[in-house]
Amino acid sequence: MSEKIIEINNLTSGYGETRVIHDLSMTVKEGSLCAIVGPNGHGKTTLMKSISGLVRIFSGSINFAGEEITNERVDKIVSKGLVHVPQGDLVYPQMTVRDNLLMGSYLENNSSQSNERLKKVYELFPRLYERQSQHANSLSGGERRMLGIGRGLMTDGRVIIIDEPSLGLAPIVIEQIYKVINFLMSEGRTILIVEENVTRVTDLASNIYLLDTGKFVWNGTPNELMQNRDLLKTYLGS
Repeated sequence: MSEKIIEINNLTSGYGETRVIHDLSMTVKEGSLCAIVGPNGHGKTTLMKSISGLVRIFSGSINFAGEEITNERVDKIVSKGLVHVPQGDLVYPQMTVRDNLLMGSYLENNSSQSNERLKKVYELFPRLYERQSQHANSLSGGERRMLGIGRGLMTDGRVIIIDEPSLGLAPIVIEQIYKVINFLMSEGRTILIVEENVTRVTDLASNIYLLDTGKFVWNGTPNELMQNRDLLKTYLGS
């Protein structure tokens, strides 16, 4: 039976004095893909940022690989093997594609390892290899999303958090990104993903959590979710 690699207990988190996530608990098993779905603006991104150390934790605990990381510094969390690929196109626009990717290995002291990871990213995303000398601000939206994911892979993390990988992208780009996600799973990586289109993850996820107004209202298997028409209509508009 797979071990729990992420365990969250009674988490309340948010921004400033505003609480967005309310008394939330969840687990993610090692080697699995766990998906978070739900209406827009109801806390999915805030939850991902909470795990990654990017927002304020008011109460509760977050454990990664058996070690508590609640309110730990972001660089410490990354060094433990938990990598966050944020929503949108958060790249360094005036830097080249190659330099953007190398920023993902800033904690790596071994240049040969960095070069090996860079080679792997180029194999997964050939378009980035073709564009490696261009500035990131010249890339298309899909290419910038590939770059963001590629930069996350440069850390070689055990767990990769990916926030809305398909948002606003053409179907052909989405297919490329999900091929990479499939490859990462075949390597035994753990994936925690936020996805606006629940049908994208039903064939990959072992567990799905439905988040609404900062709380989980349901969790179970993809098959259980797809059979619950009332739940799909109420929360996901399906």
